[in-house]
Amino acid sequence: MKRLIRYAVIAAIAVALVVGGAWYWYESKYYPSTSDAYVGAHTVRVAPQVAGRVVKVAVHDHQQVSKDQLLYRIDPTTYRLKVEQAKAQLALAQQQVAQLQASVTAAKAQVEQAKVQLANAASKAKRQQRLVSRGYTDAQTAQDAQAAEAAARAALGVSEARLAEARAQLGRTGDANHQVQLAKAALDMAETNLRDTQVTASCDGRLSGLKLRPGDYVDQGQPNFVLVCDKRWWVDANFKETDLARIHPGEAASVTVDTYGGHSFRGRVVSINPASGTAFSLLPPENATGNWVKVTQRVPVRIEILDPSPKYPLRVGTSAEVSIDTLHKSPAAEAQQNTP
Repeated sequence: MKRLIRYAVIAAIAVALVVGGAWYWYESKYYPSTSDAYVGAHTVRVAPQVAGRVVKVAVHDHQQVSKDQLLYRIDPTTYRLKVEQAKAQLALAQQQVAQLQASVTAAKAQVEQAKVQLANAASKAKRQQRLVSRGYTDAQTAQDAQAAEAAARAALGVSEARLAEARAQLGRTGDANHQVQLAKAALDMAETNLRDTQVTASCDGRLSGLKLRPGDYVDQGQPNFVLVCDKRWWVDANFKETDLARIHPGEAASVTVDTYGGHSFRGRVVSINPASGTAFSLLPPENATGNWVKVTQRVPVRIEILDPSPKYPLRVGTSAEVSIDTLHKSPAAEAQQNTP
């Protein structure tokens, strides 16, 4: 009886080992997994577009904020004065353009006057020439008339040159004038800088590392804290290179975050990194040595989390475990796999 029990126990252990081995082989073949995975999201390093002294901080660290919500305000006094200065420069440019336009109009009138005088002088010169040919007047009078015509022609040339000069100084008219456009651009920049004294959130998310206080001075382009956007989350899972042949974009995945061990998130393979995790490191491995030992490399695979939940808030950089279903392929995964 004892021998029979012993054989039964041995048989049960053998069956368990076979079943366990078959299960492990099945899971490893069709459901590759890794615990070398970390949660990620879009992060924005909040930095001002203008420099100045902070006069108001409207939020606190770790606060949930909405897109376009005010985060902090920089003293706008200097930038408001620059707007007024730019407005005055624009008005001055428009006034100068109006003066140049008046100069062009006056030059046109002088050209017309010179044309009339030339026509009159030419008519007199012809008439005197006819009188000379008939003997009614002397040659000197005809020469004087011709000289007057030449002088009138020269005056017309001077007037036309002055008109060309006036037009060149004016350039384009109205709002198309370069001086006006330059002044308008300066005004737009000044108004933009004034608006930038109010720093707002670029996305819905949560703040991290906020230590800013009223009275602090901030520099243009220097980040003050981080905004973690919470609309899209993913996991960067580092799979062994021997698993990559079975993994394709579009395949379904299951993600378990260590923070919530009992909750599983649905995921989808988005992309596979074209290089291993060490390929672009500061000191990449050099294998051209005699004591080289082959080490299986890991390649980052990005898994998009499809069902983030406010009940289980995710946090950037936390650990996760990922399992990919390579057995039941979606149409997108099938198309990706069949693409040559």
